[in-house]
Amino acid sequence: MGTVLRIGLVIDDGLDKPDGVQQIVLTLGRRLAELGHEVHYVTSTTERTDLPNLHVLGRTVSVRFNGNRLRSPLPARRADVRRLLAEVPFDVLHVTMPYSPLLAGRVVSAASPRTAVVGQFVIYPQDRLTRWGIRALGLAERRRLRRFDAITALSEAARESVREAYGRDVPIIGGPVELGGAAGGGAEVGGGAAAGGGAATAGAGAGSAADAPSGADDGPVRIVFLGRLVERKGPRELLAAVAATPATRPWTLTLAGRGPLLDELRDRARTAGIADRVDFPGFVAEEDKAALLAGADVVALPSTGGESFGMSVVEALADAGGVVLAGDNPGYRTPMAGLEDQLVDPRDTGAFARTLARWVDDPAARTAARAPQRAAAQRFEAGEITAQTLAWYEQAIATRRANARAAGTRAAGTRPAR
Repeated sequence: MGTVLRIGLVIDDGLDKPDGVQQIVLTLGRRLAELGHEVHYVTSTTERTDLPNLHVLGRTVSVRFNGNRLRSPLPARRADVRRLLAEVPFDVLHVTMPYSPLLAGRVVSAASPRTAVVGQFVIYPQDRLTRWGIRALGLAERRRLRRFDAITALSEAARESVREAYGRDVPIIGGPVELGGAAGGGAEVGGGAAAGGGAATAGAGAGSAADAPSGADDGPVRIVFLGRLVERKGPRELLAAVAATPATRPWTLTLAGRGPLLDELRDRARTAGIADRVDFPGFVAEEDKAALLAGADVVALPSTGGESFGMSVVEALADAGGVVLAGDNPGYRTPMAGLEDQLVDPRDTGAFARTLARWVDDPAARTAARAPQRAAAQRFEAGEITAQTLAWYEQAIATRRANARAAGTRAAGTRPAR
């Protein structure tokens, strides 16, 4: 291994929830630590006690943003920020963006001139108000943004947001997903990471998806949704499409997860006359997710929008026993690159129903889909993404040190001769 780095992963939210951004931070942090780097987590309110080098700099309040309920930090005490940065001489601070000026922003402002500051933009704003808010934040933070030595985006969709908000064209580094090996604990299905293990895990058994049968002739075709039962994940649209599908083969639908739409979806299944073919297993433990996906002939993740990347899509691509169909939204296009014929418009019920029928009735096509899906998932394997991130850190550190030397040279040149 090369130089050991002291890395601060800075996130305005806490690390208790198993949401996508948290899972990115935790998976990356664990992988960096496994390589021997010293990893610190700089967060707002976090109750878990299993994370080494956890620094909680403030409390949060719950707000609704970009279609999600999240926690926004209250002001971090500047004395606490200065104390942390004095005690831990970071080589690099990796900030999740967009960030709050009240926590991450204060860390950035107080960072040592020797510390490289990098940021990763992780959201895609799904409505005009959110886009306006991010642009306004970018304008307000123009001076502090100059302190960043490098910025990257989680996906093409996130990169478009960086262009719009900050006027920068930045590279893409996707989210790290564990493709193989178990992670402990359970997860809110669709959020991805286990609250106890801190990682998304796909491929719990090597070759499990490749070896799983797809569309066996002696049983119905198994359609599986794995995610939170909330509006933007598309379970309503999937249920409507399944009810209308002209497929000739028998099928069953599993809507796995929990959320506020559960009772409504049950009622809709009864009204459509398909309740006997629709299963609601509820919470699925992290260690059981790969098996559920591997037993699916069709995995349908028809999110209608608001996605910046799609960790659940990568997991499905790695583990599905058959084909993966994903909502044609900007965030999902990055993991589904090369598989565009498997993107669907969830709101076009007729077209969605016909697409389902085509895959339900064609077991050979489902089998053929598995190899390119697994290859697509490998682009986001945690080790590969961690290597890309380290190369990005090293470039930013080199830039920071070169600029510091140049500034020192200019300062020396302005001193009066003795």
